[in-house]
Amino acid sequence: MLQSTERLSRPQRVLRTTASLAALLAMCFFAPLALAQTQGAQAPVAAEAPPLLEPKAIDVLKAASAALAGAKTLSFTAISTYERAANNGQPLYYSTLSEVTVQRPDKLKVITLGDGTPDEFYYDGKTMMAYVPGSELVAVAEAPPTIDQLIDDAWEKAAIYFPFSDMIASDPYAELSKTLKSAFYVGRSIVIGGTMTDMVALAGDEVAGEVWIGVDDHLPRMVRVVYANEPAHARYSTEFSNWKLGEPVAAGAFASEKAAKAKRMEFSPPGDAEPPQDMK
Repeated sequence: MLQSTERLSRPQRVLRTTASLAALLAMCFFAPLALAQTQGAQAPVAAEAPPLLEPKAIDVLKAASAALAGAKTLSFTAISTYERAANNGQPLYYSTLSEVTVQRPDKLKVITLGDGTPDEFYYDGKTMMAYVPGSELVAVAEAPPTIDQLIDDAWEKAAIYFPFSDMIASDPYAELSKTLKSAFYVGRSIVIGGTMTDMVALAGDEVAGEVWIGVDDHLPRMVRVVYANEPAHARYSTEFSNWKLGEPVAAGAFASEKAAKAKRMEFSPPGDAEPPQDMK
């Protein structure tokens, strides 16, 4: 941004005046010469704009999608950090750690600890269960037959959102491409996730971000996003680790006896649910 002359120090004003004189002299003496040299020359062809969806970036994303979609079972650790403003406007950062287990197409377990209330989520293809161990409260509801449908259903019924939802979809790239407007390859990193990763920048109508994907195993290591409609354009990031694909999962992994015995409450968004009768 240019400053007004009144705000410039004396040396700065001298430098600006000298620069202006030099520019004026250059225009007077060299512009006619440049014009003579270019007369009769053909105008240069404008450089072609890069594609909005760069092929190399799409190849990286599709390889990651294939690796995830091809696994009958998968588990990973996700550390998600989100930004919230303090009363004075200063950004504060909070984190959650989720241990995620998936068995396609219809089973999911998410155990979450974090800067807030720990919770557990179970889905067995017929029922979804959200359990808060600290309060011994559980919400139970019928659920759709696939994880893809569950992701939307959990949000609609109880505002439950998984920051790694694209990773557990049956076709991650298909989900991503619904809103993808631009993608380009950034380069490689040796820092994230303790391995070599490809970096891809992404953008949609309401979100922009970057993803780090393993060069050798094609597994995501980090995602960072900012939402245009969020207050102060809050930033979110999720780091992925401890990936295990195709390994056996215990038969009872997607249910909890302790949760089933907890006090029942309505499955609804936070603040809307009625507490159990004995807690009113």
